Amino acid sequence: MSGKRGKSKSEGFRLKGRVWIEGREGTFLGYGRVVLLERIKQFGSISEAAKSMNMSYRHAWELVDSMNRQVKNPLVETATGGKGGGGARLTEAGEKAIEAFWKLYRDFNEFLEKTDKSIKFT
Repeated sequence: MSGKRGKSKSEGFRLKGRVWIEGREGTFLGYGRVVLLERIKQFGSISEAAKSMNMSYRHAWELVDSMNRQVKNPLVETATGGKGGGGARLTEAGEKAIEAFWKLYRDFNEFLEKTDKSIKFT
């Protein structure tokens, strides 16, 4: 076979990865859970946060409950309904968890970009 082949096969590769934090129950914090926490902060409601992510309330509640069970200080506090209605709010621990995760996420992606440039399959 003759002729130009164009790019070498290895030039099309990219290093990819995902990062999350494991706890005693499995996943403690990851990309989706952090987005859920941010939406709870934005909407003041687990239900509204779940809707904004096309997630069932039950699943969102299970994620919040799992995160809260795995830490000393809860990330989300809830208030039951009633005359003033219920709601949810992020705690200081929740704010710190979001900040810490996004730093980890940025650092991880910088590592992937740096390492990606050094990988050769020739």
